[in-house]
Amino acid sequence: MTGVIYARYSSDNQREESIEGQLRECKAFAQSNDIQIVGTYIDRALSAKTDNRPDFQRMIKDSANGLFDTIIVWKLDRFARNRYDSAHYKALLRKNGVKVISATEIISDTAEGVLLESLLEGLAEYYSADLAEKVLRGLTENALKCKYNGGTLPIGYTIDSEQFFQVDPLTAPAVLQAFISYAEGASMQEVTDQLNIKGIRTKRGGKISINSVTRMLHNRKYIGEYKYRDIVKPGGIPAIIPEDLFDKVQERMVLNKKAPAKHKAEDEYLLTTKLFCGKCQCLMVGESGTSQMKKKVHRYYKCVSVKKHQGCDKKTVRKEWIEDLTIAFIRTIVFDDDFVSMLCETATRVQQQENTTLPLLKKQ
Repeated sequence: MTGVIYARYSSDNQREESIEGQLRECKAFAQSNDIQIVGTYIDRALSAKTDNRPDFQRMIKDSANGLFDTIIVWKLDRFARNRYDSAHYKALLRKNGVKVISATEIISDTAEGVLLESLLEGLAEYYSADLAEKVLRGLTENALKCKYNGGTLPIGYTIDSEQFFQVDPLTAPAVLQAFISYAEGASMQEVTDQLNIKGIRTKRGGKISINSVTRMLHNRKYIGEYKYRDIVKPGGIPAIIPEDLFDKVQERMVLNKKAPAKHKAEDEYLLTTKLFCGKCQCLMVGESGTSQMKKKVHRYYKCVSVKKHQGCDKKTVRKEWIEDLTIAFIRTIVFDDDFVSMLCETATRVQQQENTTLPLLKKQ
């Protein structure tokens, strides 16, 4: 007979070594039963509670091509931990002339074997459901003590060794200033620019976006409110923002939401967040004005310090002039033959490198 091996581990407490162990025992079983192994299918860090597993689906699809007679698994729970999925896919495999065999569980082809197989599959599903209940119970106990339960940590907080929230002295002041700025009239874009200029980054290392700021200004954790599912505990974590300031920000956000076109730009300013004043190093932002005589719209960039009357005397810069100048300069760099060759070589080298991020994302 010909056969393939299907190996899998979940994302909980198992590692790559468990795959090696499964393959070793399955190969030994195949050798002792005169089964020729013609391939292996492996799903890493994926639960068997779902059939959304890439190599599993590829194996089911390949079974229709008559390339193998059996699928060998270390235990039946590697194949599925859901009785419906197990019955469905085994029926599909039987239609294709393929049988699923466990390398470590001795199951005969008799009526008793059918009963034993059903019992083992039921136990696997019970284990999975019981584990989910225990995990939820543990997370609920954590929540009652206001401990960190996973997920994206808000900017301004760190987690101590006992999983309690603590104020981050490096980033919390920037969060407080963001709330103050918005409450005093700054736009979402201006608050976003302020945070990026200060070097504040998301927990994944990316730049702060307007969406990040919106979520930040809505987050009630900053006033000390802990929430997990239906558990809500005011004062459960250290507060960064006073409640009166938080309420003021919420009121302003509601008003701005009712007038969504208030800050809508009539034209795209290409150098937004990229153009800085040569005198005071502040950002230069896009503005427009209409002349009284000819009613012509003039667009330009203006220093934020000048706009807020903070002492800078930098004159406004015409939008078309500075953008055309910047684009012309970029063209001289981008259209250089040596530069293009370097880009191609770099892109080829990067494509050939092993992706270290993708396995981490799959594991998450």
